[in-house]
Amino acid sequence: MKELQKKNQVSLGELLNPQFISAHSSFANLESFFAASGFKAETPEEFAAIPDDKWDQFVAENTDFEGWAEMQKSAHEAYLLSQLHKGL
Repeated sequence: MKELQKKNQVSLGELLNPQFISAHSSFANLESFFAASGFKAETPEEFAAIPDDKWDQFVAENTDFEGWAEMQKSAHEAYLLSQLHKGL
């Protein structure tokens, strides 16, 4: 539990790890997921510049989520569960 309290930020790569991506899409990892989107997202600024509606549409068409917010929520929950299980 102390480890969870220490870490305030989790990278997108940690949340959307290969296990998560492959379980919820036909992609093996985050890199292939982004590459297939056709959007340039090599920096946080580039990712932020992607139109929300277009990104939500890509997520909905290529994952088992209705949109980006739902995907993020599920990834956070999966990450927290994995961290809790590490402490058991």
